[in-house]
Amino acid sequence: MPTVTSADGTTIAYERTGSGPALVLVDGAMCYRGAGPMRPLAALLRDTFTVYTYDRRGRGESSDTLPYAVAREVEDLHALIAQAGGEAYVYAISSGAGLTLAAAAAGPGITRLALYEPPFMAEVEGDTPSKEYTERLHELLDAGRGGDAVALFMTRVGMPAPVVAGIRAQPGWAELEAIAPTLAYDDEVLAGCTVPRDLASAIAVPALVLAGEASPQGLRQAARATADALPTAEHRTLGGQTHDVAPEALAPVLAEFFAA
Repeated sequence: MPTVTSADGTTIAYERTGSGPALVLVDGAMCYRGAGPMRPLAALLRDTFTVYTYDRRGRGESSDTLPYAVAREVEDLHALIAQAGGEAYVYAISSGAGLTLAAAAAGPGITRLALYEPPFMAEVEGDTPSKEYTERLHELLDAGRGGDAVALFMTRVGMPAPVVAGIRAQPGWAELEAIAPTLAYDDEVLAGCTVPRDLASAIAVPALVLAGEASPQGLRQAARATADALPTAEHRTLGGQTHDVAPEALAPVLAEFFAA
């Protein structure tokens, strides 16, 4: 397993597959190489790109260094891009899109970026950031109740309680509990749940912001708001897709955009 060392000494585990221009894939909350959408997507893109998937800090086989700061995760992504040759295309989903915006604004290295449904839900009229969620999340994590923190997150993103209870009874629940502290990281990445327009306005590289036609209206509106904030962004909707976008639907769109 290859690794790269970030600026603060954190070890970031990654995989590389394929050949061609470097493309880094960035996961959202509760996902990492061993549990998430990026390996299947990488398999569909490796004929055109050298694809890098990685475990964000505190997940999978990457280490962690406290205290957390978004700037440290930005350094992780830039360290991987440096390992890839200093320049890369980047695709990110959900809260990973928020991290990628921060990384693209922080300095050179990202030459094109594609984002799928950044969850800036405060952009939706009538939807406000939940201080209660943040406070309760930290209470649970501080008390060592990682499982309850994961259940809180699942409920927040719309899973019915019986579904959460069913997942909690499965053997894989322990793996989710293990990365529960990273929920606070994603919450900080999305602080305020609004598009970071000061960062977005400074990003001049070509950008593509995607949403699923069958996703909740709030996520679709948030994607549109993100595209509007980026000076060079194109906005597209993928027919029939939800937030759990199918790799087979996504890969051709990304290949077309990054190869342009």
